Amino acid sequence: MAVAKQKSTDFGAAMTGLVLGGSVLFLLMLAIVWLTNAKFAGHEAPVAHGAPATAPATAPAAAPAPAQAAPAGN
Repeated sequence: MAVAKQKSTDFGAAMTGLVLGGSVLFLLMLAIVWLTNAKFAGHEAPVAHGAPATAPATAPAAAPAPAQAAPAGN
């Protein structure tokens, strides 16, 4: 009786590539954020001119509209 040979897979290589690829992408994004933050560290937020805007006065809530009945014959 012949013994079936186990099919060879590259699961280990795939997992290694997935972990290393994800790590490299994470570090790349982290470096971009750090460099961007360092570039704009000395900048201040723009100052608004004039008086600060106030929220408009809110009117009392109106009563909900009455429900309409369905047309007859349906």
